[in-house]
Amino acid sequence: MSTYFFLGYLSFFSEQMANGDIEYKEEYILNARGVNLFTCQWRPSNYEPKAIIFLCHGYAMECSISMRGTGTRLAQAGFAVHGMDYEGHGKSSGLQGYINSFNDIVNDCSKYFASVCEKEEYNKRKRFLLGESMGGAIVLMLHRKEPTYWDGAILVAPMCKIVEDMKPHPVVITILGKLSNVIPTWRIIPNEDIIDRAIKSKEWREEVRNNHYCYKGKPRLKTGYEIFMASLDIEGNLDKVSLPFIIVHGGDDAVTDPTVSEALYKLAESKDKTLKLYPGMCHALTSGEPKENIDLVFLDIIQWLNERTP
Repeated sequence: MSTYFFLGYLSFFSEQMANGDIEYKEEYILNARGVNLFTCQWRPSNYEPKAIIFLCHGYAMECSISMRGTGTRLAQAGFAVHGMDYEGHGKSSGLQGYINSFNDIVNDCSKYFASVCEKEEYNKRKRFLLGESMGGAIVLMLHRKEPTYWDGAILVAPMCKIVEDMKPHPVVITILGKLSNVIPTWRIIPNEDIIDRAIKSKEWREEVRNNHYCYKGKPRLKTGYEIFMASLDIEGNLDKVSLPFIIVHGGDDAVTDPTVSEALYKLAESKDKTLKLYPGMCHALTSGEPKENIDLVFLDIIQWLNERTP
């Protein structure tokens, strides 16, 4: 993996969390296309981390606010946690909610994550990926890009296959592909407000709605096409997944179908694979459920990590 990713640091922010045992930092970096990307990290402040975990957020979301609970909990469990907002997402530059190339996102994550892993402070530390929803697809693509580089993955309600009755006709896909090159940024893809469907907690629904770093408009044409094609790509390569992984998925998820996670679990060639389905839980398992449900999900995730970390 190349280390020639950083063209310069643009700003730096650091603070000690209120409880004193977690250190939180923010940085802006410049990628090879000249795009300013926001990065953040949580880590134990009083001892060396057991391993490194890299966050891949979902579509229209970001790391520092919507995944702060994940970062904090994992850091309190002894892990260093790093996240990056994709181009067009969160605090990074780019047209909000716009994905011009799914491969660009994967490459940005790959290069930034590798640059962190190569730091001396993380020498010989195990490397894990954690992806939520669309971030799960990015995790699987990162694994395929470097099949032996990662020590494991946590997939939270991953987007890794299109349900059969939702697949457009091939003619429609061809038309969408051509239109996406003509009017790529147009917000013409109809969609319903999925916040209520994805998030059970009323308080967290309001936090997401009030978070101006989360994109809430209609999906842009090229964005929808790129996500759809990425899903087809992932679906066609489920049997090539070979790294250790745990899938956590809500049984009542109305955003990504839990049967898709079951397909990944069944088809993956990984020898070390775990599937946890939670009856009655929705899509946002790590942030949008009642506290007792979130505690249960993280109990399973952290136990899985500890069993695979020296």
